[in-house]
Amino acid sequence: MKRLYVSQKELPVLTLFTKDLCPLCDEAKEALVPYMDRFVLEQVDITLPENLAWCDRYKHDIPVFHFNRHFLMMHRVNLKKLEMYLNKFEQENSKIK
Repeated sequence: MKRLYVSQKELPVLTLFTKDLCPLCDEAKEALVPYMDRFVLEQVDITLPENLAWCDRYKHDIPVFHFNRHFLMMHRVNLKKLEMYLNKFEQENSKIK
């Protein structure tokens, strides 16, 4: 008999649209450090051929963040906005269980 273990806490995905040598992206990631246990950080390199659509859309705006696949913020981390989205997600998730 196989047993499946599911994480007690499901985390939202914070997607960072970035590229190599992006000082603003590095600064943004540094600002996120205190929150890293509350989301999964996914990084999308917009310079890769498979991400051409994202490059066309965001090449002048990185860093850009999506929260669970929806636009959240660009240029700089807005900690108040991030905190609001995290709190809302956590409240909704706690009601489900």
